[in-house]
Amino acid sequence: MNPQSADPIERLTPDECLELLSQTTVGRLAVIVENHPDIFPVNYVVDHGSIIFRTGIGTKFRSTMRNSCALEIDGFDAGSGKAWSVVVRGTAHLMVDRQEKAAADALHLDPWQPGSKSHYLRLTLDAVTGRRFTATRPDIWNTPVWDARSELFH
Repeated sequence: MNPQSADPIERLTPDECLELLSQTTVGRLAVIVENHPDIFPVNYVVDHGSIIFRTGIGTKFRSTMRNSCALEIDGFDAGSGKAWSVVVRGTAHLMVDRQEKAAADALHLDPWQPGSKSHYLRLTLDAVTGRRFTATRPDIWNTPVWDARSELFH
C-alpha cells in the first residue's frame, strides 16, 4: 500500500470519544504498579462525562488511589472498514455515597469476573483523545481468519 494513498487518521472530538466509550463496557485500565506500568481489563460505564468501574481491594485499587491512570478501548466497524481507538486519562476517586453507587448499578455496572468488587471508582477525565482510520486489509498482514476485518474481503 502506497503511504501517500492511505486515508488520513481522523482525530475524534471528545464528544465522539465519549459516544464510543458509551457503546462498549470493557476497557483496559493502565496503572503504575511498583514503578512500572500494568494493564487490567475492567468493566465500566460512562456516567456524566466520567468512567465508573468496580474493583476489589487489590493491586488495581491501590494503584489507582496513588497515581493517575488511563483507560483505553478500541473497535472495528466492518461496514465502513474503519478501526478506532479511544484513550482517556485522569484520576480515580473512591465512591462512598450509596445513592451514587446505586445509580451506577442502575447503569448495569456488572463485573464479568467473579469475586468481590465492592469498591466503586469514578475516573474523572483530564484528557480524552481518539482516532479513526481505515484498517489495513487482513490479507496483507496474514490476519487470522477470526479477525473482524476478514468479513470485508470474503
